[in-house]
Amino acid sequence: MLGLIDELKRLSRENNAPIWRDIAKRLERPRRRWPEVNISRINRYSREDEIVVVPGKVLGCGEIDHPVTVAAFSFSSRAREKITEKGRAMDIRGLAEENPSGRGVKIIE
Repeated sequence: MLGLIDELKRLSRENNAPIWRDIAKRLERPRRRWPEVNISRINRYSREDEIVVVPGKVLGCGEIDHPVTVAAFSFSSRAREKITEKGRAMDIRGLAEENPSGRGVKIIE
């Protein structure tokens, strides 16, 4: 956990990407204050082929009807299944390494 936060802060400094610092600060909060986001919310607030970050857990309630890349700290098993049917589900570290500039990334809470 602390390694992820430190890595996000480092990426933010090196790539001038404030989004990674923002996500690191959200992950520094107590775990009980992390958001739990249902797939229905991701579907409602994202567009096709968009990249979304949830600084918490993704839950499987609802359906997703367009391809989207979702990065989160954790996923319920049903949420991961539903997302991978249409798009990609990955952890925050993987997205940060793949997209260090943070361009085109949307935070959903």
